[in-house]
Amino acid sequence: MTTTGEQHDALRSLLGAWALGACPRPEAAGLELHLRACPECAEEAARLREAAGWLAVDEPLDQPGSLRQQVLDWCLARRPAELPVPAWGLPYSAETAKLDALLRDLGPEEWQEVAELPWHGGTEYLRPAEVLCHLAAVDGYLALALGLPDPVPADPDGTVAPAERRVPPQDPAAVPPAPRVPPQGGRFAGITERTARLTADRAGRPPQSVRARWRRQTHELVRTAALAPQSNTPVDFGFATVPLRDAFVDRAFECYVHGEDVARAVAYPYAPPAPQHLRQMVDLAVRMLPHALVGLRAARPEHAGAPAAPPVDGWDGRGGRDGRDGQRGRLLRLVIDGPAAGEWLIPLDGAAPDDRPGGEPVASVVVDGLEFCQLAAAHRDPDRLPVGEHGDRAAIREVLHAMPLLSRP
Repeated sequence: MTTTGEQHDALRSLLGAWALGACPRPEAAGLELHLRACPECAEEAARLREAAGWLAVDEPLDQPGSLRQQVLDWCLARRPAELPVPAWGLPYSAETAKLDALLRDLGPEEWQEVAELPWHGGTEYLRPAEVLCHLAAVDGYLALALGLPDPVPADPDGTVAPAERRVPPQDPAAVPPAPRVPPQGGRFAGITERTARLTADRAGRPPQSVRARWRRQTHELVRTAALAPQSNTPVDFGFATVPLRDAFVDRAFECYVHGEDVARAVAYPYAPPAPQHLRQMVDLAVRMLPHALVGLRAARPEHAGAPAAPPVDGWDGRGGRDGRDGQRGRLLRLVIDGPAAGEWLIPLDGAAPDDRPGGEPVASVVVDGLEFCQLAAAHRDPDRLPVGEHGDRAAIREVLHAMPLLSRP
């Protein structure tokens, strides 16, 4: 087959489309016939087909979860932040940003998915906008401590908004109401009441509007804490009063846990906290553990025979001697594996007055940091948690069963 110069140029112009498989069949057939007789075009066709293969490499488009933190660290190394956030506020800043990124991607149908929020007293069933109302209501305790407005509206008659008043679906007829657990009383009544009031107040608003208001509140909390980083400012949660630094880490932990709950409901990938932030969460949970042990022994008869720890204030779990002839109490060594690796000594019977418990640990436990936090959120079964253990198995079992008591609605 012979071709004129004009025909040659026309056929050569089809090489790019042919390499990508986008050339119409009749033209592709004519071009392939030409390639058999034209070494120059055949060489160019082979080169373009190889390049097209590179474009089709099946690699994941999602960036690794650590990339965001790496980019931020690099940027801050080049130019320090104009308003530095205290170290104890960084986990909250990161986790709220991560949850916001998830929520921005949700479509109308995904906003109607129901997330399961387990805690040791049951399971809440909430749509994403309702989860935000819950987070904002509890964050309101920090807002009050920092002198900011409370996002929860006042309840003039003192009654709690009924549980049926939910953030409605965009198409109420198409989505049946999600089941709920009844409002919880006791220590956490304040949290459930505030959540109900804020959920009722936001009822009928578009979910993205609820998201925007929650996001503005999180920004304001971080900014105010950065402007006046008084880490010892007391924050009253109703059931405990804790310093601001611990309250921020607590809120970061709950934001991560519930963000993962929402991600699971909408089948969305969700990265764990950065290692330095996860370590702060683990440290807070460890300091809360003596308090949980008190609750476990009070609630479960099988643990009633263990030496009772003294009453504790806040979440620190610091008390006096264990009451047994002035001897120091027992210790358990906790070894956290994984990105948040570290080691802690947990007082099983109350810490010594100088906060330096003595004696050899009666037992040691090795557990992954993420699994430890999931157990603290009552998202894991303590009898099925993969752990390495050595020593007093009864003490280990008691600690593992006390951990989910740190969860709350």
